[in-house]
Amino acid sequence: MVRLAALVATRKFLMSLPPAARERFFPVLLPRLCLNRYYVAEGVRLYSQESWRQVAGSEGKALVEKYIDSVVSYYIEATEADNHAVREAACACIAELALKISTEAVRAHVPDLLHTLTVCFNDDSWPVRDAACVACGNFILCFPEESQGTMEDLQPLFFNNLQDSIPSVRQGAAVAIANVVRAYGKDVLPMIIEKTKEGLKGVEDQPSECEKYGDLESGAAMYGVVKRKRDNDMDLHSNKQMYSCGSLAPKMGRGGGGCSDCRFKRPPQLWERADGFVYLVSELAGVPDATAEVIICLPLLAEAVQHKHYTGHVTLLETLCKTLLYLAKGLGKRVFKSHLHLFLDAIFYALECENALTSSAASQCLTQLSQYLGPNILRGRVEEFNPSYLKALDANNFTAPL
Repeated sequence: MVRLAALVATRKFLMSLPPAARERFFPVLLPRLCLNRYYVAEGVRLYSQESWRQVAGSEGKALVEKYIDSVVSYYIEATEADNHAVREAACACIAELALKISTEAVRAHVPDLLHTLTVCFNDDSWPVRDAACVACGNFILCFPEESQGTMEDLQPLFFNNLQDSIPSVRQGAAVAIANVVRAYGKDVLPMIIEKTKEGLKGVEDQPSECEKYGDLESGAAMYGVVKRKRDNDMDLHSNKQMYSCGSLAPKMGRGGGGCSDCRFKRPPQLWERADGFVYLVSELAGVPDATAEVIICLPLLAEAVQHKHYTGHVTLLETLCKTLLYLAKGLGKRVFKSHLHLFLDAIFYALECENALTSSAASQCLTQLSQYLGPNILRGRVEEFNPSYLKALDANNFTAPL
């Protein structure tokens, strides 16, 4: 409420002044108004966006470029705030500088901004880590020469985010790594493809819950007992992320370096690592230089989602179904149609899955592929692969959302 009240006062103050008189206060007030356009609280965010429109009009970009020194200085200061939501907004604003502001205005500040984002990569709060990762990808794409010196530090951070326990962090890392490939092409692609192959193959070594709770007799009736034992396992509910009151973001401080950076992080699961690479394959499909390598990875991608011996396999299937349309559009209809059969078993298994999110994702995937490839083409491919799937396909056509 204090932040919103300050924004109300700022708008009234600036709008009460003639345009020429406002510029005296812009170096201090504009950066703060800018940052709050990305604040997590919706009321603050929307009020700031409307205030920006009223104060800056159509000159917003020009004003940021004019006061770029003050803007950059405040953004860097904001990444050191105790409030995780402020740090997240600051990273989003830094990403905006790379995408929307002229390169000449930002170029001199690239080293400082990249250093700041690298520090934010170690933040305890996953939304901050995610925003920092995406912002770094934007800077590398827009300033490849200036960013090259930081790649040695950033590369392991990108791949750490790609196997994070939070799905949106994995997705953001995939977007950032795809931008790295767009910036540096063949210089980095072989290394990334090799890691992709390793990550997709690794899911077969994912431990199953049956190994952990293996003191029970085998049998169909034991599934519910295993599930109850797993749900009541203290390891699943201990040393987890804390959340702020009134926010879905974690209640955590900044990553200050040293061993304390990892005090709330658990080692990644092999299936989470594979899930990150599923996102990455779909992102790389949209990079022309990577098309041939993506095609090579498709059989490994299809094989990775066939393993169902662990609880998280439904999430991996959900990710596949969510990303398959992007993969298809990136590769093009002709190329994708020749590989569609690799994924049909996984899609129809997911469609009948008891997990509602996975089943819904599979239903939407079939609907999207039908619209993209054409309903008759999709039906023909399904019939050729496994005619028994036609009943489920037809049922989905009648029940899928418009």
